Amino acid sequence: MSAIFESVHYIYPSKVHALRGVSLEFRPGELVALMGENGSGKTTLLKHINGLLKPVKGRVIVEGIDTRTASVAQLSQVAGLVFQNAEEMFFESNVFDEVAFALRNFGYSEEVVRKRVEWALKFFELDTYSSQSPFLLSGGEKKRLAMAIILAWSPRIICLDEPTIGQDSLQKEKMKHMIKMLNTQGRTVLLATHDVEFVAELRPRVILLSKGEVVADGKCEEILTDETLVKKASILMPQLVYAFKRLEDLGFDSRVLDVDDGVRQVLKVLRHESV
Repeated sequence: MSAIFESVHYIYPSKVHALRGVSLEFRPGELVALMGENGSGKTTLLKHINGLLKPVKGRVIVEGIDTRTASVAQLSQVAGLVFQNAEEMFFESNVFDEVAFALRNFGYSEEVVRKRVEWALKFFELDTYSSQSPFLLSGGEKKRLAMAIILAWSPRIICLDEPTIGQDSLQKEKMKHMIKMLNTQGRTVLLATHDVEFVAELRPRVILLSKGEVVADGKCEEILTDETLVKKASILMPQLVYAFKRLEDLGFDSRVLDVDDGVRQVLKVLRHESV
């Protein structure tokens, strides 16, 4: 198992009921996107996986560990969370030590720490900022540093909260390949995101949340092409899906999630083939 939610409720001190009886299972090696409007419960759900939050009712089991009886330090070795606001993860004076901090706490030798930190910084194109304060980086660079911090120790479950915020198209493409690489290595990757175009390209399992409840759970091509479901979760359809829905009367299939699918459909219609 990776993570199981059993009728989980969570209420913030402000009395906001953020999760309402959520029951889900995230399987090993699965790629999942959590989607929904602000306040739908996406971030709250992710924070239950690494133990930052504990259910007020129900339970969460992560890699066989009941999070109610485990410390954040214990859970962080199997589940890493990249915060939406990257600065919440920073407290060291330079970028190198920021990435090295958790590795040192986990007891790795300095040689291993150095190699892992150098790999992570180079992968995210941050190696030239090694001695710089993390607080002086740009917004996009801070986000990449937050991801480097987590990936340096390579937890089995990786949770990414709005990973594409502040990233340009090139960095989004690199991130997409990184997520696919982690997934093919057998890691469970969970994304909380509003970026429907990014999700459409990844084609993960999609879970729609609204007001702390699960309103849909299924394949990307089924969920993001369903007008009723996306409206219920207050998100937008991918642009290609929307465009091809407008062309359904001409014989097009609206379940188009990437450019290659769209090109194939256009060629079929031009050749007068059935779609």
